[in-house]
Amino acid sequence: MISAEEVTREEFDEIARKSNISLPIEQSTYWIKYQSHIEGRSQWRNHEGGGNLVFKNEDRVMAIGVFLEFETHGYRYLVCQHGPIWVGEYSLEDEENLARVLIGFVRKMDKSIVFARISLRDPIPESVPILSTVTYDSTVVVKLHKDPEQILAEMKPRGRRDVRKSERECKAECADETKMAYGDFSPYYPVMEETAKRDGFVPMPSKNYEEMLTILGYDHCRLFAAREDGEVKAWSIITLNSGLAVRYYAAMKTSAMRMHVTDKLLFTECCVLGKQGVDKYDLMGIGSDFSPTLKGLNEFKTKFSKDVEKVNPSRDIPIHKTFYSALKAAKKLKNKI
Repeated sequence: MISAEEVTREEFDEIARKSNISLPIEQSTYWIKYQSHIEGRSQWRNHEGGGNLVFKNEDRVMAIGVFLEFETHGYRYLVCQHGPIWVGEYSLEDEENLARVLIGFVRKMDKSIVFARISLRDPIPESVPILSTVTYDSTVVVKLHKDPEQILAEMKPRGRRDVRKSERECKAECADETKMAYGDFSPYYPVMEETAKRDGFVPMPSKNYEEMLTILGYDHCRLFAAREDGEVKAWSIITLNSGLAVRYYAAMKTSAMRMHVTDKLLFTECCVLGKQGVDKYDLMGIGSDFSPTLKGLNEFKTKFSKDVEKVNPSRDIPIHKTFYSALKAAKKLKNKI
């Protein structure tokens, strides 16, 4: 039977090391620091061991995960992004047991938490589809090399063609502008505002992107941009951890959509990161039958790699089921209106 216990951050990191776990950036101390600067987010149970959970079967570590606390519209919930991370193989029964243990642990420690959002391979009975935001079960990961030609060789023929076309025809200059963005983010934010208006979403406040860059620092977060005649046409924010880069945010002006600027920008990112020794570049989610609303991303992202990788999507574990059902009903009514 799986049990849960809270440990200090030092103990958590040592368990990860001994278990040969490469922690995703969302489980790192610097990510927690960044998230804690966003209104309504904080480390759960704000003390030395707050939110650092280890799940064991007797003395054997089964999984580990860092849980952050989110507060919105007067209720609180937990998020373990890209976790818990399992040690070795695990079964459907293991996931079910972990979910039941998590429910009991949270009820004991913090009675006001409504639900916990975790990543699950299987749609276990204890879980339900997430209440808000979009999750995914498939992503594209580009293999990086120090030699740009090797990076191109890993792409589909369509990807190689578009990249070479962008190199010939796109006049935009692409570069790492992280340190420029530290001092002044104002040239970049209007591009995100235009992207959001065009694609139908609400961007984070400019401050959140700025803090992501400065708090995570150059070793763990970069901004690349494409400029033409000095004007920012497109940019992306990339996280870095344990040899993996992730394209967290991307924005592009509508006027640049026919310029192949995103192909040139993404290839520049691949080349720069590859030369710096980064192994893989995760383009962060594409559409599938599980997440059909993201299928519009597939045409662009899939051309950069021959393989699509499966990932565990987020699911909600209701802690207070009646309250959660009420939230679900309210969300359904809001969407209908």
